[in-house]
Amino acid sequence: MGSLEEEKLFQMVHDFIESESTSENPSYSSQNLSLNNHHAKQYILQEIVASRTAAEEGLLGCVLKHMRHKIEAEKTTSLKKWLVIRLRKDGYHGVCLCQTSWPTTLGCPAGDYEYIEVVIKDKKCSSLRLILDIDFKSQFELARPTSSYKELTDTLPAIFAGDAQKLNKIISILCSEAKNSLKERGLHVPPWRTITYMQSKWFSNCQRIIPLNPSREVGLGNKEAMVGEHISSNFDTLTASASNGKKENKAENFVARSGLSSQFAAMSTKCF
Repeated sequence: MGSLEEEKLFQMVHDFIESESTSENPSYSSQNLSLNNHHAKQYILQEIVASRTAAEEGLLGCVLKHMRHKIEAEKTTSLKKWLVIRLRKDGYHGVCLCQTSWPTTLGCPAGDYEYIEVVIKDKKCSSLRLILDIDFKSQFELARPTSSYKELTDTLPAIFAGDAQKLNKIISILCSEAKNSLKERGLHVPPWRTITYMQSKWFSNCQRIIPLNPSREVGLGNKEAMVGEHISSNFDTLTASASNGKKENKAENFVARSGLSSQFAAMSTKCF
């Protein structure tokens, strides 16, 4: 599916979400509107998950090759570092572990998260930044989910490989339905299930770490830290690509802090 068609479908979902509280058309009962809303969300989510670029397909193929015997393993920092090293050996030189953290704000508690960042250069030296998360699906799990919400989470891949725009659309759809699911169960939306908190996991200030060499084969619950070089880069927007021009060759454990722009909020669909 082309990006234009995907944008139109996503807009359709956005319109349905907005119409939940604003529609005054007497021909639509709230039940029918909710049903149509869910079908729209499910359809667009399926399209987003199914549509992958060649770069995303290639990356996911390499990841699955290395992870096929570790799917059920605990997704520790060591396992992620181990995967980063394997991907670098496969030719993905712009890959690193990202550790995000964010402070407490109004309605959003402080937290931290980890994912893998992959920057790919094409023949024209343009950079493509992909987000790789090997523990993706579990981030959206709810206790006592409604059947509608479970249908959406069942659509999600266990491992996500895609750009920031695709990820943000998924977050918007799932957060909207999570709110409906919790409301139907008579539960309040906890702060860690708001769209702001979920976006913060992948779009907050981050520290980038390039592991050097693993001291041992890791991945099955091994929590010992591996030696690594800490680096950082600045991004002005979600779509900005990491610079791979100058490599730091100073001390083995050079540490610097920097972050992604907080402008991700501008591209979100407000569902809370």
